[in-house]
Amino acid sequence: MQGCISYTLSPVHNNEYFANYAKTLEEMGANSICIKDMAGLLTPYTCYDLVKKLKETVSIPVDIHSHYTAGLASMSILKGIEAGADIIDTAMSPLSLGTSHMPTESLVAALQGTDYDTGLDLKQLNVVRAYFAKLREKYIANGQISPKSLGVDANTLLYQVPGGMFSNMLKQLKDAGKEDKLDEVLAEIPRVREDAGY
Repeated sequence: MQGCISYTLSPVHNNEYFANYAKTLEEMGANSICIKDMAGLLTPYTCYDLVKKLKETVSIPVDIHSHYTAGLASMSILKGIEAGADIIDTAMSPLSLGTSHMPTESLVAALQGTDYDTGLDLKQLNVVRAYFAKLREKYIANGQISPKSLGVDANTLLYQVPGGMFSNMLKQLKDAGKEDKLDEVLAEIPRVREDAGY
């Protein structure tokens, strides 16, 4: 069973809080800890410090699950690897970036020839990439993937909407004919989070 930390920014959330929570999850029987950075808020040096703290606190593997929404994931993941992360969640490049994860192929290439080399073959990954490239085009054409969810939006650092929630919200606004209200909805989210106690 994997125990998950839902990474967020607030006056009550910090690395000490997350480390204590991870220890509780381990004591409950978790066999790994996942840092679920669903909105892509984890900055590189904070990621390094958090992974270091978790590795000092728990004796089970640490996984980084960071979305690319704010454009920080690749940098944060590299620092997390340097701090001792055991598992990294990625996505094949046609389905990566935006509200998804960093590209698998890019991470494999970045780590080649280092102590962190994955041993994965980029030529073999290219075969997998080609398969998903066709699916990406199909899902964009039929509207299941919104091009808005494929880009980086640094405003995520302010409104803190998780990737899956963002793509779902876009679809709901579109279905309601209210796509023009996206900026107003995003501006309201930090106030609602505060009112709800984070």
